[in-house]
Amino acid sequence: MTVILTEDHDTLGMKGDVVDVKPGFGQNYLIPNQLAVVATKSTRKRYEEERRQAAHKIEAARGNAEKLAEKLNGTEVVIPVKTGGDDNDRLFGTVTTAQVVEELKSVGFDLDRRKVSMEDVKTTGVYPATVRLHPEITAEVKVTVVAEEASL
Repeated sequence: MTVILTEDHDTLGMKGDVVDVKPGFGQNYLIPNQLAVVATKSTRKRYEEERRQAAHKIEAARGNAEKLAEKLNGTEVVIPVKTGGDDNDRLFGTVTTAQVVEELKSVGFDLDRRKVSMEDVKTTGVYPATVRLHPEITAEVKVTVVAEEASL
């Protein structure tokens, strides 16, 4: 029996794959659990069209991510924080990715904080932050941490 998988399956394959299975397995397990459909001429055509459209969407998302990466690379944001201690450059707390995203938003980039990663920041200085825009595309942003002016 030939079926088209509607979900990823550990041993059979990925969604949209056309596979041959034993008739009992297909009729008693895969089809009733909506893990596969019978591979007829029309269902094959439908799944091929869905694959083509999905590939087009992925390529469009990749193009958008590349354009955004070009704009983001080299962008610098300045984050003022409270400092203290003997050398006056240690931070009270740490700089979070949410603060970086907030500063990027003020510059004109609307990003999700979960896509930004950076090392722990404990002192003032310049640190790199990595922004994952696509599984294959990242951008580097410079984060400058400066001491906040004390107001009396």
